[in-house]
Parts: sequence; structure tokens; C-alpha cells
Amino acid sequence: MITALVPKPYRTATHYVTVPNCDNGTLPVTVIGLGQPVLLLHAYGMDTREFLPFLLPLTTKYQFYLPHFRGFGLAKSIPLTQFDFLGQYAEDINAVIEQICSWRDRDSIAVAAISMGAQVMWAYFERYGIEKVSRYLNIDQNLAIHNQHDWQGGLFGTRQTEVFDIFQELLDAGLEYEHVDSFNHLPHTLKRRTTDTERMFSLLSASQPRSQAFIHLMTHKTDNQLVFYNHETWKHKMHCLQAYLALPYDFRHVAETLTIPVVNLIGGRSQLYDPKWQSRVTQMLPNATEVILPKSGHAVPLDAPVGFYKVLKGFLENK
Repeated sequence: MITALVPKPYRTATHYVTVPNCDNGTLPVTVIGLGQPVLLLHAYGMDTREFLPFLLPLTTKYQFYLPHFRGFGLAKSIPLTQFDFLGQYAEDINAVIEQICSWRDRDSIAVAAISMGAQVMWAYFERYGIEKVSRYLNIDQNLAIHNQHDWQGGLFGTRQTEVFDIFQELLDAGLEYEHVDSFNHLPHTLKRRTTDTERMFSLLSASQPRSQAFIHLMTHKTDNQLVFYNHETWKHKMHCLQAYLALPYDFRHVAETLTIPVVNLIGGRSQLYDPKWQSRVTQMLPNATEVILPKSGHAVPLDAPVGFYKVLKGFLENK
């Protein structure tokens, strides 16, 4: 009865898409709205349903497809079967795009993606090209993860070695507990180290004091809380982190192939990807425009919710 009172554009549904190398065969996709199809990809550690408040005013014109990446949200129980998680996510998203085009009888659809989701799209473009994507919104994500002699725009910029060393120390500390499935069964010191490292990452993603206060509130765990904390995505996050450190993940060669319209949305205070190096990505793309939200960090929807909504709306309206 309650659902019946909610207007159709505001109702969410869960659709399932068959993807390769998946035990249960399907990936959950949250769908909301009526109108033109749009694919929206979430960030590392994010539940894709966190996008919903930004989408509600747009649901009478657009139908949003929000896949849950393996290990997160409704897909947190779906394991990765490849070490190269970005490559596997790209395979999954290819299946999702193909299915949406089939459902909606479309040759191509618009895609928007943030952070890790945007990195997945670089991997997708490398493997599958641009034929099924009509236009693309890239949200605070660079083309290459690791700094190199000719590229200093990698993750964490000039602090990359320092932060990567912290990540590697955490991974090394967890090696002897690889057989442990439950976070609750880890020693307290390792649980504390894991949650503190995650908090550090989240705080680096935000620039606004209100955003950082929210992160502190949501991520702080007392010692007593930590005893009973059921960190369901712990192992999956460690898998992704290990791949980030070990694999090159350099998609600069893909840029020149993206002849579709691209909007490159940059957080002007991003500490994850230097805005100056993100602007170089705009210059590398054949058909790109750039939008900078000067007071936003990497977590654009959290730091600049109004600005993020306006950019998304303008991208969909081709403004």
C-alpha cells in the first residue's frame, strides 16, 4: 500500500543483469525514473543508492541505472574472480550496458561515473570502445594511478609514496589472517589499523569541514564498538587495494580514442587527484569540456552537492 502511494518516477526497482564469471550469474542494478536511460557508476566503498537524493528531481525525464559493483551495496556477497578488479568490473559494466541498450532499444546511452567507477570506465573504453556510450561525465578521476617520470597526476599526487606505504603496511599486517573470513575474528590491533586507514582515506577525499565532520561521525568506532563491528566489505576492499598497488592501471593511451562528448568534472581542492593534472586529461580528450568546482574535494557529491547536481543536470541536458 505504501509503495502504491509513491509516484512512479520516484519508485526504485532492482533489476538483475547476467554477467560473466559470476556464481549466481547476475549483478543487481537499482533502477529509478522514467525517460531517457542513464548509467551512473559509484565510487570505491560507496553504495550506489547514495546517488538517489540527487536523482529524484530528474526522474521524470531520465531513467537511471545504478549497478552495484561486486563487493559493495547489494552486490557485497558477489566475489571477484580476477585479481584485476577494474578489468572484471569493466566486463560486468559491458554486460550491463548491452542489457540496457537491449531493454530500451537503444544503440548507446549516456554514462556518468565517479572516482573508481570512472576508472572502471577508462578500462571499459580500452576493452570495448565508445560505440555504446553516447556521452560521458568523468567525475574527479585521472587516467593513471601511479606516478611516473612523465606523469605526476597519480593517486594522492606528491603524497603517493607516503600513503601507498601506509596501505602496503596494512596489507602486510593482514597476510597471516588471509584465511580469516570474519572481521570480528581479527586481532583488535589489526581491526583498529584497518578502520583508521579507511578513515584517513575518507578524510583525504573531502575538503569541506562539514564533510569531514560527517566522516568522523560515521567512521569513528570506540574500542567497545570495534569488538562487535561486522565489517562485511573488509576482504573485498583489501583485494582492491592490493590490485591498485600492484597493477599499472594506466589508460592514457585511451584518451585520444574518446571522440564522444566528455565533461570532465574536477574538484578544485581534490587531494586524491591533483586538479592541474586532471586538467591535462581534459586537454588530452578530443571532445571535452571542463567544469571545476573550486571548493570541492574528491568526494564531489558530499563536498558540493548543489554544484554536483547542477553539473549532472547540465550534462544530461547537453548544456
